[in-house]
Amino acid sequence: MPAALTLARFVLLEARRTGLPWLVLAALAAGIGLAGFVSQLALTESAALQAGVLAAYFRLCAIFLTAMFVVTSIVRETADKGTELLLSLPISSTEYYLGKLAGFAACGTAIAAVFSLALLLWASPQGVAAWFVSLALETTLVAGLSLFFVIGLGQVVPALAATAGLYLLARLMGTIQTISRGPLSDDTGIMQRLASWAVDGVALLLPALDAATRTAWLLYAPPDAGEFVRVLASLLLYGGLTTAAGLFDLYRRNL
Repeated sequence: MPAALTLARFVLLEARRTGLPWLVLAALAAGIGLAGFVSQLALTESAALQAGVLAAYFRLCAIFLTAMFVVTSIVRETADKGTELLLSLPISSTEYYLGKLAGFAACGTAIAAVFSLALLLWASPQGVAAWFVSLALETTLVAGLSLFFVIGLGQVVPALAATAGLYLLARLMGTIQTISRGPLSDDTGIMQRLASWAVDGVALLLPALDAATRTAWLLYAPPDAGEFVRVLASLLLYGGLTTAAGLFDLYRRNL
């Protein structure tokens, strides 16, 4: 798909011209400063504490910057009638959508790479490599979610809110399931059972983000092959489903 590749290249050029690399570098500098501050607070194992704090910080920054860039890019293009112009050319909706998604995914992967290289100062290369691959796929999934929501909702705040809400729900679903089955829950009550079944049902519809891009991979040991493959397969599966949903919605709107 030459047209899709051209669109992906234009997305990368837009990222450079809109100052996304400077935002990434600013987040990186702030993270390094945060690591220096944390090292002054820790009495022992300061390197492990720094790695843990930075991993959480870099993950949130990568997700936020990716989602923000996707949403603002599409909203700006729609306001300038750029989307209508592109779709009026001999470019199919599939090429347009996949080209945009490929460009946004490449931006997310580049952000993940920058943050992962910084983490090499505090963690083993094997752990950082696993963390990077997982974060790259996670940012790709977030790019797909953001693209789906911004095309459907058409505005910055609703699209970002929907993306953030779904992402946080997927991230916290493991904790929610644990609470619903905790020792304080009443397993004999019918309402408690219904609530637990409802939580499990929602968990089946969401990617297992609580198992992806884990800080423990940096602090202790990289994931074993089986666990890592399951995490990557889950991210790829839901990324494909999100892409299919976005294409369906785009075709429906064009009709």
